[in-house]
Amino acid sequence: MRIGINAGYWQAGPPPGVQEALTQADALGVDSVWTSEAYGSDALTPLAWWGASTSRIRLGTAVMQMSARTPTAAAMAAITLDHLSGGRFIMGLGVSGPQVVEGWYGQPYARPLARTREYVDIVRQVFRREQPVTADGAFYQLPLRAPEDPLAARKAGITGFGKPLKSTVHPLRQDIPIHLAAEGPKNIALAAEICDGWLPLFYSPKLDGEFRELLEDGFSRRSSDLSPASEFEVSATVPVIASDDLDRAADAIRPFLALYIGGMGAREANFHRSAVERLGYVEVCEDVADLYARGEKEKAASIIPLELIDDVALVGPIPRIAERLRAWEDTAVTSILVQGDARGLQALMAANALNSPNGE
Repeated sequence: MRIGINAGYWQAGPPPGVQEALTQADALGVDSVWTSEAYGSDALTPLAWWGASTSRIRLGTAVMQMSARTPTAAAMAAITLDHLSGGRFIMGLGVSGPQVVEGWYGQPYARPLARTREYVDIVRQVFRREQPVTADGAFYQLPLRAPEDPLAARKAGITGFGKPLKSTVHPLRQDIPIHLAAEGPKNIALAAEICDGWLPLFYSPKLDGEFRELLEDGFSRRSSDLSPASEFEVSATVPVIASDDLDRAADAIRPFLALYIGGMGAREANFHRSAVERLGYVEVCEDVADLYARGEKEKAASIIPLELIDDVALVGPIPRIAERLRAWEDTAVTSILVQGDARGLQALMAANALNSPNGE
């Protein structure tokens, strides 16, 4: 199993020490580093800036929000960064949630799966550069479709002069990998059907069988034009906190889980909470959401059970992390993306070495 780093998105400002950590990770042979975006820092700029001082580590976005860029703009950024990095870029995409899509980007959220299909199709057309890009979908039209009534076209501000275009830049790779962030069952299957990888947030070994079934469902509809299913990647973000004090390590994870269960997205449309509920924690999620809604964030975090933390994170002394890591090695996960600081990365590498037959 490969090891990567999920640097996430910024809070109030740039996180300290990331540049040094990535330079060290690159030298140690860590497989990948990933950045993200919500409604503050973007995913691409930090990845390019920090990645410029590396030479081997793969550079991924987990995720680029689809509502933030048109498909062609996202493809342009991917082609550019892939060239500058010497073919190390991974394009991680995600639809985000209705609060961000409609509240921050001012776009409708409806039918995210259908929108994702259209988006990925256009991006692949740009990457392949076989012919001018065209699309006549419900969400994206290239060239932009003009109303037949000239008056309606003028009112819409559409000239009708648009024509199909092909990227002026020749992609370094026509098969730049596209990974999809997905939590719902249909979206997980969609990732296996149309993408090269899946980016789960709350993966748990105990649901590995269910996740594999969803992936197989998508693989059954996968086009032969795509990379083979055997090369499909599952890169799971996993919080890692190493400490001889198990309670202290668990306490470091609790606020993160409480935020995603109770404070991310609308209460009626929180996909993170739904993912945790599918792990068997419906009552816990309800209680956390109630407390979070009343502003009792610390109390909400305090009721997160250790069992839930162990399902989705790796915490405690390094021997304990190594023991629990063995369950992950038998899953569909191909990479664990460490969410945490440099100590978390070092702990996971040490735990991985303990499990290795030759101790390396």
